[in-house]
Amino acid sequence: MKVVAPKPFTFEGGKRAVLLLHGFTGTTADVRMLGRHLQKKGYTCHAPLYKGHGVPPEELVHTGPNDWWKNVEEGYQFLKDQGYDEIAVAGLSLGGVFSLKIGYTLPIKGIVPMCAPMRPKTEDAMYKGVLAYAEEYKKYEQKSSEQIKKEMEAFKETPMGTLKALQELIEDVRAHLDHIYSPVFVVQARHDEMIDVNSADIIHDNVEADEKSLKWYEESTHVITLGKEKEQLHEDVYQFLEGLDWTV
Repeated sequence: MKVVAPKPFTFEGGKRAVLLLHGFTGTTADVRMLGRHLQKKGYTCHAPLYKGHGVPPEELVHTGPNDWWKNVEEGYQFLKDQGYDEIAVAGLSLGGVFSLKIGYTLPIKGIVPMCAPMRPKTEDAMYKGVLAYAEEYKKYEQKSSEQIKKEMEAFKETPMGTLKALQELIEDVRAHLDHIYSPVFVVQARHDEMIDVNSADIIHDNVEADEKSLKWYEESTHVITLGKEKEQLHEDVYQFLEGLDWTV
């Protein structure tokens, strides 16, 4: 079966722009519903797709944080080129880490990191996550169990320098949290099975923003944008954006 690859999206809704960032091994589908909600409320949303994502996992391991950060910068520049001078950012997981990195590298109106890790998992734990993702992708392609087993054995032989680089990225962003002055709304799922939930407190307590808040979602797991409390999350993000100091 031919899998239809997810694509970047742009939902035009108004003069205020929001950059939406997905997670590691995720796709733009993770932030699509949030984008549609904000579009209806008058915001233009753009979500880039990171290199090596939404394609066979064999391609993912040949990319890394530098490639993905470049995609984030290109997404930001895309909005600028479309005439949006004021941009906010919301990101899930790795996208949340990148949203914080934007906070000390590019002019930004406000930042919404959602379930963003600040304590890197061990390489072994991250590796298991990539293997699980690879297997799921192959099942999605409707390959036979024999074919999946054969391809997974070959996949396990592939070097994954990506994971070390990912750990270094998280540590680097954490070290720069006190360089962030834009308003920040930290979102964290209480039942997050993927990251250390103490990351939320680390972000909230270390950013230098005068306007900062942290909200726990008691019924949610890691992919909070698609979870039980997604409607509440969508509305909370909208309310945060409404409280920013836009000139348009």
